[in-house]
Amino acid sequence: MPDKTVHTNKKDGATFDHDSPYYIHPSDYPRQMHVNETLTDGNYADWSQEMTNFLFAKNKVGFIDGTIKKPNPSAAEYMGWMRCDAMIKGWLNTAMEKEIRNSVKYASMAEEMWKDLKERFGKQSAPWAYELKQMLLA
Repeated sequence: MPDKTVHTNKKDGATFDHDSPYYIHPSDYPRQMHVNETLTDGNYADWSQEMTNFLFAKNKVGFIDGTIKKPNPSAAEYMGWMRCDAMIKGWLNTAMEKEIRNSVKYASMAEEMWKDLKERFGKQSAPWAYELKQMLLA
């Protein structure tokens, strides 16, 4: 089994665990576009799948599905969690149309934003997905 990837910054001695969900790569920034299309009224299923794949690759899915809970402000990981959540909110905001972005921009956490989008747009594609499945099975 390979060793964990932990690097020490020569400048200040800080350690970085690349396997940690709190790790942010130096090339990451909030206004990056990571999906092929922005979220519109009609493409939620494809958009959410692409965004989930991207967040999985970045080890950040736990921030949107609620498995990585917001720590208490006195916890050591609080600031790391806050930085990651802010980064994810930036990624999500960048990947949606302005009208949609304006409707979720005041969400306090990426998880809230994700749940709101799923509630509003996810249901629209469910009947169509069921109909397609039935056509394929026929």
